[in-house]
Amino acid sequence: MGVVALVAGVALGFFIARKYMMNYLQKNPPINEQMLKMMMMQMGQKPSQKKINQMMSAMNKQQTK
Repeated sequence: MGVVALVAGVALGFFIARKYMMNYLQKNPPINEQMLKMMMMQMGQKPSQKKINQMMSAMNKQQTK
C-alpha cells in the first residue's frame, strides 16, 4: 500500500512540476527579440527585422514541439 502511494506521489509531483515549468517558460521566454538582436550584433551580423522574426519563429516552433 505504501509503495503504491509513493509511486503515485512521485508521478503526480512530476506532472505538476512539468506543467509549472511549461507555463513559466511561456510567460518568460528565455530569449527575446532584444537579446537576439544583441547576440547577432556581437557575432558581427547586421540584424534586420526580417531575420530576427525568422529566428524568433524558428525558436518558438522548436519550443512548442
